[in-house]
Amino acid sequence: MSVIPEDAKSLNGQPRVPAKRSLAARFFDSDIFHSFTRSWVTMLAAFIALLLIVTALLAPWIAPNDPFNPETLSLLDGSKPPFWAADGEWRFPLGTDQQGRCVFSSVLFGMRVSIVIGFLGVLLAATIGIVLGLIAGYFGGTADSVIMRIADVQLTFPAILTALLIDGTMHALVGGRRSDVLIFWVLVISIGLSFWVQYARTVRGSTLVERNKEYVQAARLIGLSKPTILFRHVLPNVTGPVLVIATINLALAVITEATLSFLGVGLPPTTPSLGTLIQIGNEFLFSGEWWVVIFPGIALAALVLSVNLLGDWLRDALNPRLR
Repeated sequence: MSVIPEDAKSLNGQPRVPAKRSLAARFFDSDIFHSFTRSWVTMLAAFIALLLIVTALLAPWIAPNDPFNPETLSLLDGSKPPFWAADGEWRFPLGTDQQGRCVFSSVLFGMRVSIVIGFLGVLLAATIGIVLGLIAGYFGGTADSVIMRIADVQLTFPAILTALLIDGTMHALVGGRRSDVLIFWVLVISIGLSFWVQYARTVRGSTLVERNKEYVQAARLIGLSKPTILFRHVLPNVTGPVLVIATINLALAVITEATLSFLGVGLPPTTPSLGTLIQIGNEFLFSGEWWVVIFPGIALAALVLSVNLLGDWLRDALNPRLR
């Protein structure tokens, strides 16, 4: 007969039921949190990424100037160096470009647009990839073959080339009806359709393992529909690798947007993004106005590097073989 320890008994002699711990308490006591706090590189990357994302989202309230409002611009303020230079001014901390736009404000607004495009592109890619991966892995047969062959064909092309092809096709279809809002969503669709393959292949592999487990067979026996089994039972068990891919792909999506805008097929120069700012600044680099291109480039590099480091840490933290 089992003996219940005295400290596990309640006042009436019955076994004491452990108190239910909050979600925050369980998180701070998890292996992932301890792995995060043991790496100062990861904590620094998280701080930089969070700082850049928060300042970008709060750009309308943080930026000292509105760099894309013609009413607030003056050509007399053009080509001013950063504030620490001889001709610099405190109201333009990182200098101005030829049109008198504040570089610091432009970086904040541009980073905001790049992050939003990257996030929406990753969300679209994850949605398409997860749905197709679940269908291919669960049903198999013809659906699996068709989806995976399409994925294999797309893998033969670099993501930037796929994005250029989709972007060019969309622009050809809309013709002269292009607008800043339409171009914004064309970039989101281009990035989304360029990165879905990784999600689909990963989710398909995990679904092939999960579909033969007891909980899936039990769900079939009680008569649950296939969509319910896929999205309520199988999907929560395959999201670990998806989170890692999404984190890394966010950095790739920001780079893709910047590349497309730098090549002139993305957002127009009148719309702020890190790519357009680097494209504009590149024209004045050899004239001595280095600050116009250097600071957007530093912001892009810092954002991409910090997000990549977080993705690498998350991949190791969620890998049970490395615990």
